[in-house]
Amino acid sequence: MLKPLSISDLAAMKQSGEKISCLTAYDAAFSALIDKVGIDMILVGDSLGMVIQGHNTTLPVTISDMVYHTRCVSAARQRSFIIADLPFMTYATPVMAAKNASQLMQAGGAQMVKLEGPRIDCVSFLVDQGIPVCGHLGLLPQSINQLGYYKVQGKEQVEAEKIFTDAWKLQQAGASLLVLECVPASLAKDISAQLTIPVIGIGAGIDCDGQVLVLYDMLDIGIMKRPRFSKNFISDAANIEEAIRDYHQAVKQSFFPAAEHSF
Repeated sequence: MLKPLSISDLAAMKQSGEKISCLTAYDAAFSALIDKVGIDMILVGDSLGMVIQGHNTTLPVTISDMVYHTRCVSAARQRSFIIADLPFMTYATPVMAAKNASQLMQAGGAQMVKLEGPRIDCVSFLVDQGIPVCGHLGLLPQSINQLGYYKVQGKEQVEAEKIFTDAWKLQQAGASLLVLECVPASLAKDISAQLTIPVIGIGAGIDCDGQVLVLYDMLDIGIMKRPRFSKNFISDAANIEEAIRDYHQAVKQSFFPAAEHSF
């Protein structure tokens, strides 16, 4: 039996310059396959609302949904580090965040929870309770009704400076990991260089400490159009396992993302 990776292992990977690979998963079969290939982290994302449940956004996903799918994923993995999303409006207050995060960890088996935006109060409170936290800045899918549509964030200097400042505040509040989504590669490079915690990019360029993609996007089986920052890894692979392995190697060797997957 392999020992699951820990926060310390991920931090050591950043320090040594080894890229961190991450994919989303929502069930036991894909979890076991991703784990077998050697992917470092599995994100049980609220993206399941779109790729599993067929919604147009992530907003309808409930904490019960997330606990169920996290439990399925955690039951089948041996080594991969498991992060679970806190869904929309489950962390409106620090106490609410702690209550829902505890469900994801106790019943779901998550090792860390992820929440969107510069919720410094929630992050600090969760960390004080012994709950590891992953921040998420840039494009925030749970805020789609404020954004209007999915678009690159941080292109203007003021906006970029705010993302940079928020990233620093999240680290100061105790976050152990940060996801940057759909931000200019140059901004993500600066943030990754300045922070001591690992920065995982999705549509954020090659210079992040690791990469994450939605599994269904990189296998080209999503019901929606594949995002520009993703890549179809199944097209040149003999099977799903090979596609996942190709993605893992592309991240480790800094072949992905290429310029066409970045902003």
